[in-house]
Amino acid sequence: MRILAVHNYYQQPGGEDAVFRAEKALLEHAGHQVTVYERYNEEIASYSTAQKLMLFQQTIWAWDSLQAIREILQQERPQVVHFHNTFPLISPAAYYACQQAGVSVVQTLHNYRLLCPNAFFLRDGHICEDCLGKTLPWPGVLHACYRNSRTQSAVVTTMLTVHRWLKTWQKQVNVYIALTGFSRQKFIQGGLSGEEIVVKPNFVHPDPGVREGIGNYALFVGRLSAEKGVHTLLKAWSNLSGIPLKIVGNGPLTDEAAAFVQESSLEVIDILGRRSNREVISLMKGARLLVFPSEWYEGFPMTLAEAFACGTPVVASRLGSMPEIVEDERTGLLFNTGDPDDLAGKVAWLWLHPIQAERMGQEARADFEAKYTAERNYQTLMEIYETVTEPG
Repeated sequence: MRILAVHNYYQQPGGEDAVFRAEKALLEHAGHQVTVYERYNEEIASYSTAQKLMLFQQTIWAWDSLQAIREILQQERPQVVHFHNTFPLISPAAYYACQQAGVSVVQTLHNYRLLCPNAFFLRDGHICEDCLGKTLPWPGVLHACYRNSRTQSAVVTTMLTVHRWLKTWQKQVNVYIALTGFSRQKFIQGGLSGEEIVVKPNFVHPDPGVREGIGNYALFVGRLSAEKGVHTLLKAWSNLSGIPLKIVGNGPLTDEAAAFVQESSLEVIDILGRRSNREVISLMKGARLLVFPSEWYEGFPMTLAEAFACGTPVVASRLGSMPEIVEDERTGLLFNTGDPDDLAGKVAWLWLHPIQAERMGQEARADFEAKYTAERNYQTLMEIYETVTEPG
């Protein structure tokens, strides 16, 4: 099959970029012809003043990307175009080139940009759905939700409003891919048809293999920021002085976390900073459990899929898609979001019941094998492509 994969890279590398590259490699390994159209937000730094002023128009309707994709469609004749991110340099205008050429469009919904100006349903460290379902998502401008700027938030809001009026999301995309059932429901609430949204989670490749033993520490992997539940994690460990915790990652709360550990004399906590993926996998294999205290609507965290691949159970917040991924008392335990006492209680229970922890780890590995392997992902992806390319 001939496929055109389209992605706008962010200035800060993230999970969406990794998934885009992983899916491209997966398709090429299977023998498909994959052409790529990429834009990089880094190029904005080299723009002239006039070009930067034109970013408003670019975000709504990027004529240069539209023309570039038209040329690729004429030259390569792909059977399907798979979009990952179009914001801001590609824009939804690119869909129109595909439909004019009679080529089906697939869009992966990595975040909630279609429904929320900042894409995360997060404001001031708390869940916010004020713009959900609104034709004009004006609260996003009022609260300066995008980059803490009312001007930039207005640009994003205008883009969303224009394409809602044009019914771009309904008419120009054949199939949307949501990462979880929770995400799918949010987009249905936001106005998309459930018939056009399929669920396909992310995947882990290569398979790291299952761990041996039950591990001798708890592990946190993620950005050290408020929405990731770092404050809740640290408060919980004030009551868990006998359980070692390794923290992998950095972020705006790195210094605060280090100061808290020192002031509270929590010698059991080891802040390791950023680590390579290979090191993270090794740490997961040595952990008795992974702690995932996130306090916002996560997409599909690769950290969870990697933990499951290693056979490591997870203690996760009971929020958003987490109860869908982590089955309580089967592949891990769920705790009340933002509640350090409940988190401490669940961690302590799992730590003191190694037989049950081992069983949950085995079930987590079973879920990985059933849902999150490269083979399973490829099968689902091809089923989606075949659905949108079938005649009639």
